[in-house]
Amino acid sequence: MLKRQVILTGTTWEERVGYARAVRVGSIVEVAGTTAVNSAGEVIGEGDAAAQARYIFDKIRHALATAEAQLEHVTRTRIYLTDINHWEAVGAVHQDVFGQIKPACTLLQVAALIDPRLLVEIEVSAVVDL
Repeated sequence: MLKRQVILTGTTWEERVGYARAVRVGSIVEVAGTTAVNSAGEVIGEGDAAAQARYIFDKIRHALATAEAQLEHVTRTRIYLTDINHWEAVGAVHQDVFGQIKPACTLLQVAALIDPRLLVEIEVSAVVDL
């Protein structure tokens, strides 16, 4: 049986909704949908989709590190925008973060996120070399 590592960050949503920031099973790491909310529950980068994306990728980087993974292990990203017009700004941040790694990427518009100040939510999948 493969070992299951659950990574919690202590946010109120993890407890209320019953999920983990990330889960690693064997060589697979899944990082849950991540938004630009800090540990105090404050929205970071209000009104600025690129700033939110940068903050989100920092949170994702930390979750991956806790799972003994790195950005280089990311195979897929999923980006949810509340306004598709932000795709270029957020895409530029994605390019800055991943450069030559080039994971498969889905980018789409959603009707809303849990807080109207949130413009972006991102999740990633990674495979750690064994």
